[in-house]
Amino acid sequence: MVRVLLVDDHAGFRAGLRTLLSAAEEIEVVEEVASGEQALAVVGRVQPDVVLMDLTMPGMGGVAATERLVRDHPHIRVVVLSMSDDDDSVFAAMRAGARGYVLKGARKAELVRSIQAVAEGEAIFGPAIAARLVGYFAERERGEPALPELTRREREILRLMAEHMTNPQIAARLGLSQKTVRNHVSAVFTKLQVADRAHAIIRAKEAGL
Repeated sequence: MVRVLLVDDHAGFRAGLRTLLSAAEEIEVVEEVASGEQALAVVGRVQPDVVLMDLTMPGMGGVAATERLVRDHPHIRVVVLSMSDDDDSVFAAMRAGARGYVLKGARKAELVRSIQAVAEGEAIFGPAIAARLVGYFAERERGEPALPELTRREREILRLMAEHMTNPQIAARLGLSQKTVRNHVSAVFTKLQVADRAHAIIRAKEAGL
């Protein structure tokens, strides 16, 4: 049984998360709190195996709370559960000592698997975050990124377009709304000065994406 502490300032989200996790026989939610300060106050008493930590909260944010938890209770593992998937958030959480990073909206099976894996000593990242990390380090190896006029997110979406994925499929893969994907696709077309997906894909392949 993996003991889990929920840390999120939205009571409705915590309630939904508790309900979702209560259906997993191997997980027990031992406490839920609304801030980083509250997490630090209760963690010694409830002794969770894993802390599910939001990043953006009033008062002490998730990054600072993670850093304190990992420093003071090194046997407790932190999994960030956040809406934010930008590079700064991901790498700040990793530097603070988080052992996992999963986007809110992840399916129950993915979340349960992440909690179990981290409890067993692994580090785990949701598919969207893993794709970002792979892309980030690949670009670091290459030096100057391909199509530098695009943002990293736009290059990621262009790669998926080149795999002939539709907007709904891209949205599902990255955990984004279809409207957000449409906006990124439109930005790609504008920056590459192309009229459609076919020509965008040609540009992607020419650039080595």
